[in-house]
Amino acid sequence: MTMAPGVELIAEAFARARANGRTAALMPYLMGGFPTLAASQAIGLAYARAGADLVELGAPFSDPLADGPVIHAAATVALDAGATVPGVLEAGRAIARHVPVVLMCYANQIFARGLERFLDALAGASISGLIVPDLPLEESADTLAACDARGIALVGLVAPTTPSERLARIGAQARGFLYAVSLTGTTGERASVDGGLPALVRRAATRTEVPVAVGFGIGTPEQAAAAAAAGADGVIIGSRLVRAAGDARDPAAAVGDLVRGFAAALSPSGAIAK
Repeated sequence: MTMAPGVELIAEAFARARANGRTAALMPYLMGGFPTLAASQAIGLAYARAGADLVELGAPFSDPLADGPVIHAAATVALDAGATVPGVLEAGRAIARHVPVVLMCYANQIFARGLERFLDALAGASISGLIVPDLPLEESADTLAACDARGIALVGLVAPTTPSERLARIGAQARGFLYAVSLTGTTGERASVDGGLPALVRRAATRTEVPVAVGFGIGTPEQAAAAAAAGADGVIIGSRLVRAAGDARDPAAAVGDLVRGFAAALSPSGAIAK
């Protein structure tokens, strides 16, 4: 694998977080176009100012099979308001001036436009990575090769139910980081971090050369700290922030306050080091 710009930016973000004393890199999620396209861009910039190391940017889709009710509802609002993939990528371009951006979208959104065209648009918007939760390992070779050619990190996903042999294959081809889904089911807030998380992180870390980031079900600073204590190199927070954006009069300010709390939880001194 030849290292290239997006892959390098992600690697540098994880390394910088560790160098700054953070127990894990912080990656907040936002739904592009929610509550409006301009507001979603402002939310991403607020994440960067509040201490995010990377940002996961969701492209709204009508059938988001991996997403729970909060993110699904946000996608519906965004689509109803006229959000498009090109518009979301323009917001991503602005955010990427400050922190690496990883796009989360579904396979239909890619193949409806054509793989090469879609990835050229990502590269043109300075998007560093791509997460496609419904792209099976067995059907990912062409996408991986096309991403590698453009320096875009194709992030693999593993779950507690992933068999060891399959986990090893996913881990071997993961770029940027390996996304460890902390529980079975869809995205959404949970009362606590799954007790099997340390074992999942250990399994994933021994089968990949890239950092392991944990997502799904992390909604409080305490849960983020628990994920880091379980060995995660990165922590992804989604539904909690999307819910706050939908409830607030000033979404960017509201989520910025929350992200500062998560950043402090991942910094032993309680300070935000950037």
